[in-house]
Amino acid sequence: MKSFQPYLLFVILFTGLIAGCRTESGEIVTKDPVVEYRKSPIVISSVNHEGTYIKVVYGQPYKRGREIFGGLEPYGEVWRTGANEATEITLTKDINMAGNPIEAGTYALFTIPEPEDWTIILNTKLGQWGAFTYDSQYDYVRFKVPAENAEEIIEALTISFDEVEENETSLSIVWDTTRVEIPIEFL
Repeated sequence: MKSFQPYLLFVILFTGLIAGCRTESGEIVTKDPVVEYRKSPIVISSVNHEGTYIKVVYGQPYKRGREIFGGLEPYGEVWRTGANEATEITLTKDINMAGNPIEAGTYALFTIPEPEDWTIILNTKLGQWGAFTYDSQYDYVRFKVPAENAEEIIEALTISFDEVEENETSLSIVWDTTRVEIPIEFL
């Protein structure tokens, strides 16, 4: 058994070197080769208000000189609202989105961009890659919100929450020259 211990120690140390390394602060950093080489990084936006936590996880594509809406992302077609996997939104408690009651849970967030307004879709089928297998029979809710011009060209798709004021916030989706605001009311 003693001759087995050095081998076991070598395996543990070697596995630790492959799986990750420690930074100067002691944080362990792992490198996932699938995620590391993505052109669109994974981003998390969140808001927390009086025990209600909302989190959006999305792949963040970049403009890179392309025409985005009406070009790369055609008008009138279902979009994953990001890159790679379909964007997902998680709610720990019930809320209202643009006046629509939404139960706590996790949903795929799809959109249908149009020049004047966007259709927002929360879909119950999770783990989708893009919108390639999107199926409207799994839609939890659909509603429209106005689209407006962004104040400047935004290079990276950005999904974020405004500061909470009087139990309300907005979920903003901004990319290229387009901005969409989804009003959220905490219940």
